[in-house]
Amino acid sequence: MRPLTSDLLLRAYAMGIFPMARSRHDPRLYWVDPDQRGILPLDRFHVPRSLKKVLRRDPFEVRCDHAFEAVMRGCAEAAPARPDTWINDEIIRLFVELHRLGMAHSVETWIGDRLMGGLYGLGLGSAFFGESMFSRVPEASKVALVHLVARLKHSGYQLLDTQFVTEHLAHFGACEISRQDYLHLLARAIDTPAGFHRGAVPWEEALS
Repeated sequence: MRPLTSDLLLRAYAMGIFPMARSRHDPRLYWVDPDQRGILPLDRFHVPRSLKKVLRRDPFEVRCDHAFEAVMRGCAEAAPARPDTWINDEIIRLFVELHRLGMAHSVETWIGDRLMGGLYGLGLGSAFFGESMFSRVPEASKVALVHLVARLKHSGYQLLDTQFVTEHLAHFGACEISRQDYLHLLARAIDTPAGFHRGAVPWEEALS
């Protein structure tokens, strides 16, 4: 595989493919182009009742793009339920570069000066590619996801790509669609501009 650049990575995402490592310790990357693609339809986003109670309690300070690389490294670290991850140093390098270019973003949950959880992804046109999330305390990544969706809706995004559907994401309405249907949605979204909103947005906008 030829060395990846941020430009090549953007072209790959625009074609519907993305890179992964087999483990965080493996320096090699490979391209992934699944037959069934996970998406989270923004117009059918569901927030479980128990999570709404957490959101109303407002236990976290939510920030955007405040500690992007720290979020990536949090997503890459091992956890009891996730002994290994697919995020290696090369992926971190590429996405940090895209973040500096204003194209990759993080949504973070904080308690005081401690990063408790978050997620990161890439924006192209009005498509957002959600890459990974992590939590150091219960509900931290779920709260970040709700705030991400609120910002995407506020900013006019059309597509939230989750790559795959996990049990965790299925609770929010994530589903699988065929590669052909995905590429149709992707082409339309990339051709529609949208700017990621970093400022405060009420989480309730995720439900609108």
